[in-house]
Amino acid sequence: MAIREVLRMGHPVLRQVAVPVERFGTPELARLVGDMKDTMAHENGAGLAAPQIGESVRVVIFGVTANPRYPDAEEVPFTVLVNPVITFLGEETEEGWEGCLSVPGLRGVVPRRTRLRYAGHDEEGRPIDRIAEGFHARVVQHECDHLDGILYPMRMPDMSRFGFTDVLFPGIDAGPDD
Repeated sequence: MAIREVLRMGHPVLRQVAVPVERFGTPELARLVGDMKDTMAHENGAGLAAPQIGESVRVVIFGVTANPRYPDAEEVPFTVLVNPVITFLGEETEEGWEGCLSVPGLRGVVPRRTRLRYAGHDEEGRPIDRIAEGFHARVVQHECDHLDGILYPMRMPDMSRFGFTDVLFPGIDAGPDD
C-alpha cells in the first residue's frame, strides 16, 4: 500500500459528488482502502474520505483511540465504510471545533447533529449498521460530507470562529485533522 497526497480545498475532486462502489472484495478496493489507512496514519488523522486522495468513490475510513489530544472524546472504532447512508436520530445539534487534512492548519466551529445511525458495508461487502452519538457522530458526518463535495467550512455559520490552529490555540496541540 502507499501514502497518497491529500488534496487541499479548492481541488475540483473535493467538490464532486462521489460515485457508489459497485463491487466489493476487489483488489482495486482493497488497494484503495490500504492506501487510505496508510495515508490517514501518516497524517495522524481521525478519518479520511476517498475523494481526499483523488478517488471520487463513496468510501470513508475513521477511527480514534484514546488520545491525549482528545482527552474528553470517546473512542471511535476503526471503520471502513463503503456507500454510507446516514439517518439523523433527532434534531439536537452541538457545536464543536473541527479540522481537516484537506484544510491544513485551520480550525473552525461546526454545528453537527448529536445522534445518528450510519449504515453501509465494509470493503468485503459485509453490512454495517451502527448508532453513533457525540464525537463519533461528528466524525461520521465530517467524513461523509466529503462524499458529497462538502468541506467543513461550508457548514460554518460563523466565520469569526475560523482560523489558523496555531493562532487560535497557541502552545496547544489541537489534535489531528479530519
